[in-house]
Amino acid sequence: MTSEAGPISAEARRALEQELADLHAERNAVAATLGDTDSAGDTADQADELQRATQLDRLDARITQITVRLDGAAEAGPPRTDVVGLGSTVTVRFADGGEEAVRLGDVAEPLDQTLVTTDSPLGRALLGRRAGDSVSYEAPDGRTTVTVQSLGAP
Repeated sequence: MTSEAGPISAEARRALEQELADLHAERNAVAATLGDTDSAGDTADQADELQRATQLDRLDARITQITVRLDGAAEAGPPRTDVVGLGSTVTVRFADGGEEAVRLGDVAEPLDQTLVTTDSPLGRALLGRRAGDSVSYEAPDGRTTVTVQSLGAP
């Protein structure tokens, strides 16, 4: 996930908000188990306590990451229509003449077959491009070139 402030779809927002709620619940459950004994315990108890503390740190980091991303998305407004960026809908033409509209996002959405993440080869190649630009990227079948036909609604 990028820390860049950029728009996200309603589906991605809901997924992040659900993940955030789940993380908070998990964090609360883990935190409730920390320091619940009065004695120092044996080495195994201390190791378990350390493992839970480490888990809390991991949860806190992810909670912060999601919170920053959601806040950045709220401030970003709608995607630009002059240059490809996070949130853009881009119509591309492949070398075989086929065209496809794709949307650039930073959160994978399993039900959205048009989503291209910004860390994928095509997503990285499209970022910063304008209508008329041709870009090459490494696809599973080898090097591929696409031309940006338009930005905005397909």
